[in-house]
Amino acid sequence: MFRPLAILNRNNAESAPASVSPVDPFFRLQHEMNRLFDDAFSGFAPAPRLSAETAELRSPRINIRETETALEVEAELPGVDEKDIDVQLTDNVLTIRGERRMERKDEKEGEYRLVERSFGSFVRSIPAPFAVDPDAVEATFHNGVLNLTLPKPPEAVSKSRKIAVKRA
Repeated sequence: MFRPLAILNRNNAESAPASVSPVDPFFRLQHEMNRLFDDAFSGFAPAPRLSAETAELRSPRINIRETETALEVEAELPGVDEKDIDVQLTDNVLTIRGERRMERKDEKEGEYRLVERSFGSFVRSIPAPFAVDPDAVEATFHNGVLNLTLPKPPEAVSKSRKIAVKRA
């Protein structure tokens, strides 16, 4: 299980927790090292993972981009059929639910020595930073990627203007 590392500041007086973002290269390195050690010490038998790690494997990876007019969400759902996806918006929280089903093959010979693909139900909830009109949300699904567009209401659209800075 990943634990945040402590980073000492220059005067060594206090320590601050390191970033735990999945984009952080040290997080990814730690995660990969944990997986390698788990695999090395478990032999070839599929070992049950920790529940948090299992949930992470099942939870779809997402990208969220906020534009001037909308919140755009991309969710990777490889191996999921369109009919197994349920998207709901409740109290400005977007929830993606689905199920990745295991393909059943009639194989009489051999047994799995390693199973890394995850199967089962998943859910991912994303709070919107503004009020969302459920009737205006658009969703498309193509090549295992779910794209959602949540338009911003007029009052949430940024009205910025440049402010001149004067010398005092």
